[in-house]
Amino acid sequence: MTSSSTPQRFALAGLLTLAVIPSLAGVFRLTELVGGADITPENTRFFASPAPVVVHILAAVPFGVLGAFQFVPAIRRRHPGRHRAAGRFLVVCGLAAALSGLWMTLLYPRTDSDGDLLTGIRLVFGLAMAASLVLAFAAVRRRDLARHRAWMFRGYAIGMGAGTQTLLFIPSIVALGLPGELDKALVHGLGWVINLAVAEWAIHRRPSAAAHKPEDVDRITTE
Repeated sequence: MTSSSTPQRFALAGLLTLAVIPSLAGVFRLTELVGGADITPENTRFFASPAPVVVHILAAVPFGVLGAFQFVPAIRRRHPGRHRAAGRFLVVCGLAAALSGLWMTLLYPRTDSDGDLLTGIRLVFGLAMAASLVLAFAAVRRRDLARHRAWMFRGYAIGMGAGTQTLLFIPSIVALGLPGELDKALVHGLGWVINLAVAEWAIHRRPSAAAHKPEDVDRITTE
């Protein structure tokens, strides 16, 4: 890596932290389902219909962990073929995670702390994540790397919302106790808004597409 490697490593560590937090929760949920844990009011819906939550976890974990490395410029330049192959895989994983999340939002029974506001927020951001990934894929097919990266930043930021939400919930629960219906909805929404704000900052501080040499575009987009 170049002299910019230290900021890149910090950024990668931050992204991996956001990815690992929900990944651990997902692995725990899979262990419950496979191991036949005691059924409680909190997990009964997962046992009654395990397919969407299993798809969601199996797709979201690689999307979060592997996806973090896609945003490291040094890795992307050094291994464009791997970046391209991983990108295709991650678009599929991201779409599976977004669509299974929408599936759970619409079809799973709500818990006592889930209300109409939280349901609406989840639907908006789930659809936004899916749309971002589709637009990112369409952009790279046109060799428009600037728009491709911008939409991938947005899709990944939404996908990592669970990590930011967990970090927000911890001090909130310590200070105020378990959140009510409105508090839970607002914290979820705030987590996604924070991630998207950081993504937009990262997008607009990056060099424009004109700064990319034609051969760089070919290396990343060549079939």
